[in-house]
Amino acid sequence: MNENWKKRKKEKNFHTIETQYGSFRRSFFLPEDVIEDQVEASYEDGFLKLLLPKKEKKVNKATIEVK
Repeated sequence: MNENWKKRKKEKNFHTIETQYGSFRRSFFLPEDVIEDQVEASYEDGFLKLLLPKKEKKVNKATIEVK
């Protein structure tokens, strides 16, 4: 979506204007326990939704024989 838009809002105590022009890019690092090839993303109504499945943690269960 490469549209220009402007949003104005006037209230009794303030006035704001938001403007967007051109493309927008954001980057970040994924945690080590994310399964990278199963990441899913969707964009709807201005919200980016990311699904980041994590690898299962292995729990070491020690077997102790009790007499």
